[in-house]
Amino acid sequence: MLFGQSVFQSVLTRLRDERGEDDAEETDAGFRIRGLGLGFVVPTDNGPTDAATGTEAYFAFLPELADIEPALHELEPEGSPAPQIPPHLLRLTQEEIAEELAISATDTEATLAEKRRRFAKANHPDGIAPEFRDNADIRMKTANLLIDTAIKGLSWR
Repeated sequence: MLFGQSVFQSVLTRLRDERGEDDAEETDAGFRIRGLGLGFVVPTDNGPTDAATGTEAYFAFLPELADIEPALHELEPEGSPAPQIPPHLLRLTQEEIAEELAISATDTEATLAEKRRRFAKANHPDGIAPEFRDNADIRMKTANLLIDTAIKGLSWR
């Protein structure tokens, strides 16, 4: 900025002076950008509405609740039995999980990583029904502890 003007504004001023144009209105404006001001916004006095929060456009494109409810009921048919917990999620002790992992002294870091991936594929809480996620979380924490301990033990061999 040179003397309160950008380089572009100073070039425009020099060109205007060279052509002999003298816009008093533009020099009084202080090189302001002309365009839409806030005067075109019409205030509403209808009280607080969605328009007051600026969310009217968002809600205008949402489907009506009546359109959504039948689709939700189609997902779970009435009278369907409650989901049963998979049997492997009931095995929560460290010994049972170690037996599933089958960690041996001959395992390498690569084989332990493969065992972790295989175990996580079947037991990760993100892939389990919400009501069984606590059990899956316990199983994953225990398996990670066992595998991390085995990997740490590799460095002592």
